[in-house]
Amino acid sequence: MVKKYAELYLEARRRLRPTEGENAGNVARELVCAASGKTPEQMISDRELYASQEICACVEAYLERCLAGEPMPYILGQWDFYDMTLTVTPDVLIPRDDTMVVTDLAVKKALFLEHDPRILDLCTGSGCIGLAVAKRVRDAHVTLADLSPAALRVARKNVQQQRLNGRVTCIPLDVRKPATEFLGIFDLIVSNPPYIPTAELETLEPSVRDYEPRLALDGGRDGLELYRAILKNYSSALKPGGWICLEFGMGQEDAVCSLLERHGYEVAELKKDTAEITRAVLARKREEA
Repeated sequence: MVKKYAELYLEARRRLRPTEGENAGNVARELVCAASGKTPEQMISDRELYASQEICACVEAYLERCLAGEPMPYILGQWDFYDMTLTVTPDVLIPRDDTMVVTDLAVKKALFLEHDPRILDLCTGSGCIGLAVAKRVRDAHVTLADLSPAALRVARKNVQQQRLNGRVTCIPLDVRKPATEFLGIFDLIVSNPPYIPTAELETLEPSVRDYEPRLALDGGRDGLELYRAILKNYSSALKPGGWICLEFGMGQEDAVCSLLERHGYEVAELKKDTAEITRAVLARKREEA
């Protein structure tokens, strides 16, 4: 049964209100726009026009997924981060505001590195951090690395969509294994590794626990397994005096800073998110390290 765009929107808003509350209208608008390919302005101007049967069916499918708890970025297949619209699938974490913090640190530092800096983004997922650095630092050469072949496919697609093929490459890497010589030496390493302790995974919000990739969430017994691996295996890929930026979970700053210091780094800056939670660290590798 075909419906007018206004009817599609109002029905979606009504059905979403129990779960979305005051945000139901915004979510309904996004779903109808995504299904129809219209902008919000076009949807308003066309509100008395009838949508095709295909569009009505698509809105219904999106709505059912949303009501089941699936995160909006996975339904839409894309999400905005750092002034970029990135492809997002269930093979990668959804880029969140939390990750803006480590991205800000990395961009700020990369802008003041020597000419043509080499930057390595470990556990890259969608590539959001490394791509943000490459967009802001026009002479940077960025390598996006991940263990997951599916995540790397998403990252490669985002590299192409952002038209950064000339300066950004994607490679498979397992940070739990030593860095190989072919990688070369980098000026900056940045990473948002998995940091949720294994025992806490089942306590996460269902939208995270049931939909986002466990490989990108599970940080081992204490949440720090991948930090130990990165510092042990990839410090050799960072030049003396080079920099590392790491995101971490709430309350993990002391443990992460301790690990950095034990591996020959000097903590330069800790940065908080908008909720005043410390989320990221910038550290410098000692010249003699």
